[in-house]
Amino acid sequence: MADLKSQISELVRLQTIDSEIYVLKNEKESKPKEMDAIDAVLQEKKKHLADIEATLLDFQKQRKDKELELASKEDGIKKLETQLYQLKTNKEYQTMLQQIQDAKADGSVIEDEILGLFEQVDKTKNDVAQEKQRLQEEEKVAVEQKKHIQESIKEIDGRIAQLQAQRKQIIPGIDKKVLSQYERILLNRDALAIVSVKDNSCGGCNMFVPPQVINLIRMYERIITCEMCNRILYIENGTI
Repeated sequence: MADLKSQISELVRLQTIDSEIYVLKNEKESKPKEMDAIDAVLQEKKKHLADIEATLLDFQKQRKDKELELASKEDGIKKLETQLYQLKTNKEYQTMLQQIQDAKADGSVIEDEILGLFEQVDKTKNDVAQEKQRLQEEEKVAVEQKKHIQESIKEIDGRIAQLQAQRKQIIPGIDKKVLSQYERILLNRDALAIVSVKDNSCGGCNMFVPPQVINLIRMYERIITCEMCNRILYIENGTI
């Protein structure tokens, strides 16, 4: 087995690689969420468009119903007018005339409502057209955004592959027991297994490292770990 000092040095090299791999893997894991967020925005836009289209259909239905109501009212007026000249008394005539006037007044109100609905239909049609145009533009942007994310994922995979290759070159130079301890800590401590001691503090959890422990680290007789976080401790040249 190579001397412990050189083993620690190799672990530090390995840690640099593993730290970058850890960051890259976390970044990659966030990418699907970014694409989901883009899709969620588009779905909300599509729902908004569907709501406007539903409003348009409702206005069109209301207008058709009012047109049918007006036609029925006009038919009723025609029937009343036909009956008007068949009445025998002036009282009956005046009563029927009043009914006709009331029906025409009602018809006038319905006509105004129809005109208002025409305006609502035209405005909503314009809203639908504008919203469709915006949605098409946003879909194009979304496609580009997702394309960039996918390209980013490929770049991350490529970089991870490079780092994994570098890792494989370092591993043979590390004692199996030392490597096993390192990787066990790496797994349980957010991919940070070996840290330097600076200002008498652990670089992983900032716990105070006593002078006698620092002396043990410098002796390189065995691996020294932090009492708090269990990470492997080492001292960079000239830091203490």
